[in-house]
Amino acid sequence: MPGNFYEFETKWDVRAPREVLYEILREGKDFPRWWPEVYLDAKMLPDKRVSLLTKGWLPYRLRWTAEVKRQVPPETIEISASGDFVGSGVWHLDAAGDTTHITFLWTIRADKPLLRWFSPIFKPIFRWNHKWAMSTGLLRLNAEANRRLATKTELEEVS
Repeated sequence: MPGNFYEFETKWDVRAPREVLYEILREGKDFPRWWPEVYLDAKMLPDKRVSLLTKGWLPYRLRWTAEVKRQVPPETIEISASGDFVGSGVWHLDAAGDTTHITFLWTIRADKPLLRWFSPIFKPIFRWNHKWAMSTGLLRLNAEANRRLATKTELEEVS
């Protein structure tokens, strides 16, 4: 396996309906609004792919494009990545009462020259950087889900 190959599995438990969380996660173009520490920019491309500029805690940026390959509402979103990352990611959402168990499997090859060259030496640091990014994602996803649920409740009360 090449030194610049990574496989990450992230598990989150979020106290929100999976339908709400699915709607948040399926719209990559909205990630900079609710996850600004990591997603600096997102632009929809004419072919429905999303061009992304991302970062972690470490001082480098990554440019890559996400394309949705498969969706099974409200449980699965599968994307492919190209650019500074090449590979795939799968979000899987399981309902469990008032909580949703989310698993994200990210299997990539880091092609940005900095990562490609230094992965064999600094892989533990790059893994830590990914873990930091995903921990901020959990906090931000919780906040976005709460915001959407509060807005929905307010609208229902007005009706």
